[in-house]
Amino acid sequence: MERLRHEGSTRYHDHHPFHKLMHEGALTKIQLQHWVLNRYYYQTRIPIKDALIIAKSEEPNFRRTWLRRIQDQDGQQEGSGGLASWLELARGVGLDVEEVRSLRSVLPGVKLACDEYVKFVREASLLEAVASSLTELFAPTLMARRLVAWSEHYPWVNRESLGYFYMRISRASLDSKEAVEFVVRQAVTYELQERCVQALIKKAEILWHLLDSLHVTYVESGPEREDASHAPRQSQNSA
Repeated sequence: MERLRHEGSTRYHDHHPFHKLMHEGALTKIQLQHWVLNRYYYQTRIPIKDALIIAKSEEPNFRRTWLRRIQDQDGQQEGSGGLASWLELARGVGLDVEEVRSLRSVLPGVKLACDEYVKFVREASLLEAVASSLTELFAPTLMARRLVAWSEHYPWVNRESLGYFYMRISRASLDSKEAVEFVVRQAVTYELQERCVQALIKKAEILWHLLDSLHVTYVESGPEREDASHAPRQSQNSA
């Protein structure tokens, strides 16, 4: 666990330049909107990878427990759950929700990174797939920082649209606790423990690559990306 925490905390994407700009209040409205739009693609992959994890297990108790993650993201009914909350966030930053839901404006590099995560989970062992989810150990702290930063630096964002961040503070704590217990119980040899560490590193790299695509396209490319032709489709109610 000490090694997992060390590797995860040093590689977690809160250190990425794009997140640093976000938390310093240095992103423009368009840059923040692009993050919300592109990150939604990652959100849509989460229940898919969790379904793959469930399919790997022979244990009913494990499947029942892990199923909650899919229900948390997809919701118990239409309009509920994490995906719906993220679309509320999209509305809150002024985006056209149907444009976000369509996924047609997602950067190819973002799709590649997220699809790589699904591919990894599909091909990995159950233990490695669960271990890759342990980036959630660091999510509550990041979500709390994000809420403070957005409140201070992006007052134009509708406060009522930040429900996803609030939800993940508690849910990620519970999810990571369950995953840790499983990994510690199952990784009984050095080889298995090493595979778990490498799975966590792989996931951290995938999250980092997602932000790389955004940073290269919307930060490093310069102010020409800020003109209206590169702005995401705005909500009709957006200022």
